[in-house]
Amino acid sequence: MAQAYMTETGGGTGAGRERSRFRRLWGGPGGDRGIWRRGIVIAALAVVLALMMVLHVRIPNRIGNLGSLTDTFLPWLGVFVPVLLVLALIRRSATALIAVLLPTAVWLNLFGGLVTDKASSGGDLTVATHNVNAENPDPSGTARDVAASGADLVALEELTEDAVPVYEKALEPTYKYHEVVGTVGLWSKYPMNDTKAVDIKLGWERAMRSTVTTPEGEVAVYVAHLPSVRVKLEAGFTARQRDKSANALGAAIADEPIRQVVLLGDLNGTMNDRALNAVTAQMRSTQGAAGSGFGFSWPASFPMARIDQILVRDAEPEASWTLPATASDHLPVAARVKLGTSGP
Repeated sequence: MAQAYMTETGGGTGAGRERSRFRRLWGGPGGDRGIWRRGIVIAALAVVLALMMVLHVRIPNRIGNLGSLTDTFLPWLGVFVPVLLVLALIRRSATALIAVLLPTAVWLNLFGGLVTDKASSGGDLTVATHNVNAENPDPSGTARDVAASGADLVALEELTEDAVPVYEKALEPTYKYHEVVGTVGLWSKYPMNDTKAVDIKLGWERAMRSTVTTPEGEVAVYVAHLPSVRVKLEAGFTARQRDKSANALGAAIADEPIRQVVLLGDLNGTMNDRALNAVTAQMRSTQGAAGSGFGFSWPASFPMARIDQILVRDAEPEASWTLPATASDHLPVAARVKLGTSGP
């Protein structure tokens, strides 16, 4: 009878003792009722985090472009989820644990698809883009590294007048055709024509377009290096000139008569950044459609954001990836796309 009594009260078996301990810790009969009252602050922080991710487009830019800053580093808000989870466990708060499910679900809804590998083996045009860094100590080696990717088209940004001949010499064995406009250039295995600067409202040339005649037809290829943004204590996220240039680039692409368009370059912004809507609203990101992971490209030493982009219009992304680091502070990015019949 003593054994039966001990079993009934949870003290006689290992399983019973574990159930009893769980009830005491998590508010079962005779347990700790405080689990629902503790951790209210943690729960509130979890709700705020979820709302920031859901409503990030409504965070205003009036004060230091805070909205665009949040857009740029939006995936990194997910690092706060495990922190809140650990705090909830330490506090033994059921309320906080339930609340943490909210930002977890939101983050997975926004970015869970990027974690999976969406690449396929198709595609008939491989392209690459690289901000080579104006202060690159090894331009020749950087050029060879990018050419080793096997890309049919290579776009380079932040070219200096002194470095251009070095890049031309290093890329000449692989690419028969090339054009340089200002500080950007395009190297191609296929014929190029109608190359011209694209006015992105800077006063100097940092964008170009060229018609590339591929075996699948003509493709309008744009190369752009939008102005840099800065995070300043007194001014916040300064991006006014970048935003103005993005609008001008978007207008140029919208007026492009060739339907098949590829945009390569350093846009100094992510696909979440609302300031790039003039461009992103009419083109597809190869990384989002056919990449594996986030494809962060900057800074090369510890990539935190994908600001180097490959976007397409009337072409199907098949694969997207980052290339190994060069002597630049950016990682090169590459993509493989499938082309159809181009035309106006």
